[in-house]
Amino acid sequence: MVNIPSPCELGLVIAVSGLPGSGKSTLAKRLSQIYGLRYVSSGLLFRQMAKERGLTLEEFTRQAESDFSIDRAIDERALAEAMRGCVVLDGHIAGWVAKEYAHVKIYLNAPREVRAKRVAMRDKKSLEEALKEVTLRDESESKRFREIYGIDVSNLSIFDLVINTSLFDIETTLKISTDGIDYVISNLLEAGKA
Repeated sequence: MVNIPSPCELGLVIAVSGLPGSGKSTLAKRLSQIYGLRYVSSGLLFRQMAKERGLTLEEFTRQAESDFSIDRAIDERALAEAMRGCVVLDGHIAGWVAKEYAHVKIYLNAPREVRAKRVAMRDKKSLEEALKEVTLRDESESKRFREIYGIDVSNLSIFDLVINTSLFDIETTLKISTDGIDYVISNLLEAGKA
């Protein structure tokens, strides 16, 4: 009987990136369950830090624009988790942060209005509030990541899969992703036999 290693035994690292409201957290959580990997969210870390400091997400986003130590602390933690392996990383720039360690890098996107509707539903706020928040975060994060790391978040060339989630429901997005991941796993297994 052949003992086939699990994705975790292979040290699999999946990075799921995307803009706020693109569906990255939903996808990343499902992938972590399917493949038996740990789930680490940069967005949750950011929200936790805001809460600990008694700031709203908008206030903390503004603070992060001038205090780069906030993003660096979150991204260092994500990189450390990638180096440990056996993880799905969920974050706007997870693919860039973990690029040397990630076996599969997935980027999700959708038009701003679609993403704002999702954020409004998720966070139980008005569409107007959500659109303002999404716009602020898009612009702020794009500027910060360029200044801190020299990353152009509009250049998606490092990603293995780029999916417009306004075209596909979660099940279809999940199927596209797992097909790609399964292909990578089969290549890792083949390489291990050589």
